[in-house]
Amino acid sequence: MADAATRLTALAEDALGVPLPVRLRTWDGGEAGPADGPVLIIRDRRALRRLLWKPGELGLARAWVAGEIDVEGDLYTVLDRLAGVLWERGGESRGLLESARDPKVRAAVGALLKLAGPLPPPKPPLEEMRGRSGVRHTRRRDKQAISHHYDVGNDFYALVLGPSMVYSCAYWTEGGSLEEAQRDKLDLIARKLALKEGDRLLDVGCGWGSMAIHAAREYGARVVGVTLSREQAAFARKRIAEEGLTDRIEIRVQDYRDVTDGPFDAISSIGMAEHVGTVKYREYADALYGLLKPGGRLLNHQISRRPEPDEAAYEVDEFIDAYVFPDGELAPMGRTLTTLEDAGFEVRDVEAIREHYALTLRRWVANLEAEWDRAVRLTSPGRARIWRLYMAASAVSFERNRIGVNQFLAVRTPGSGTSGVALRPRVWSESAEPAGAADSAGAAGGR
Repeated sequence: MADAATRLTALAEDALGVPLPVRLRTWDGGEAGPADGPVLIIRDRRALRRLLWKPGELGLARAWVAGEIDVEGDLYTVLDRLAGVLWERGGESRGLLESARDPKVRAAVGALLKLAGPLPPPKPPLEEMRGRSGVRHTRRRDKQAISHHYDVGNDFYALVLGPSMVYSCAYWTEGGSLEEAQRDKLDLIARKLALKEGDRLLDVGCGWGSMAIHAAREYGARVVGVTLSREQAAFARKRIAEEGLTDRIEIRVQDYRDVTDGPFDAISSIGMAEHVGTVKYREYADALYGLLKPGGRLLNHQISRRPEPDEAAYEVDEFIDAYVFPDGELAPMGRTLTTLEDAGFEVRDVEAIREHYALTLRRWVANLEAEWDRAVRLTSPGRARIWRLYMAASAVSFERNRIGVNQFLAVRTPGSGTSGVALRPRVWSESAEPAGAADSAGAAGGR
């Protein structure tokens, strides 16, 4: 009788319509698939029960988080090879449900039911988001979602992000460290906002206070930072006190929709709009427009996705929604720009920095893997596995142009039409890619 690896490989290739691009090893010691390259390991047949009851990404994610599926070799190579047959084949791949109409495939599924062991499936891992109810993006539900993602523990985030404590795409130059690249990103934003001594800055989704500190210390700005995470706020206030900047920075645990003490000279929103949700994005844009003085600037730094042929068919990524960013949604770049314009903004500059985020994520994964045992102690084995997979898969997504990240510089231009933006505000680099992209694998420490 064929071993489990051989059966599973045959079923996968029948469902996908192409050879499996990675080698498969199963709990019974069997192996099948290409001899060269990395190995996808199914350590426990419980993983099959999860997939049979929840086919697709969520079933795979649950098995990964539970440690029932693992990788031997380079994780990025596994994700990149699987991306070619799962993400990009689109309608060419038949899919499990369609393939299951084939009598041969149905017979294979029947054999898998026997391999999977007693049903029903195991309970979802404890790290999965539960207890969500009601309409998305109410204040209460947004607070729950933010807490799930950000209140993992400041020590864990410090381990992953490094001393900068910046949880967004860095801005890379030749030979720079992660901390230098994050400093350069914060300074780029400050310069785009034209911050100067005494300017009042609102930092929406202020995180652990890095932008607020940079703006106050380097540019003399007076900053209000808002976050829904109490752990972030406590950490940010401690950092601000240590910097001696408590007279210039106020950190609030507050929804941006509840900020009423405008106007501000400038607003920074760095990696926050992804949490807003498409149905609330116009409300977000309107609120920020109303908080700016005439002539004030907004810098909106936001992840985007590629447009769908049928936008109504867009669905939130199941793994990300259940384990990483509950209720998070990505919009195409064009929709973001249009919404900002509809709210009254004049969009003066859009800078796409997609490759920079791939480099950033690879550094974060390297930090996590270098301190793996400590990361597990600070959180849980499942949580550490979630972060390793989500960051590595996101890096591959940025590299393959499935998602991007853009900085929108928008102005509340007054009726006079005077924007205050220089005639040539930006100088283009001669390089076609960020320095260091070619050696990103080395920079990642062979992750």
